[in-house]
Amino acid sequence: MQKGFSGLVKAHGKHTVSTDGGTSYPQACRFLRLEHHIHSSFEKSIIERTIQNLKDRTEDFDDYFPCRPKYCKLKHVRNWLRLFVDYHNKEIKHVK
Repeated sequence: MQKGFSGLVKAHGKHTVSTDGGTSYPQACRFLRLEHHIHSSFEKSIIERTIQNLKDRTEDFDDYFPCRPKYCKLKHVRNWLRLFVDYHNKEIKHVK
């Protein structure tokens, strides 16, 4: 499996790459002939807030349905994530 943008392009095809303005991204995108988009400060704040919200929700959910590291296998993690998504979706429907 290739690492970096090159591996992603081979696995998923060409898409617009959105970044936070890091210095190496534009050169990598030009090399791979990908469109490059830099997020504005407003966009970055929304993205960061969304990620923090997801982290907070998964942490709260884990308090009620903990994943014990000693017995935690990949299948258990997948089941935990499915349960979280199902719970989250039902919670959203309930709020609406």
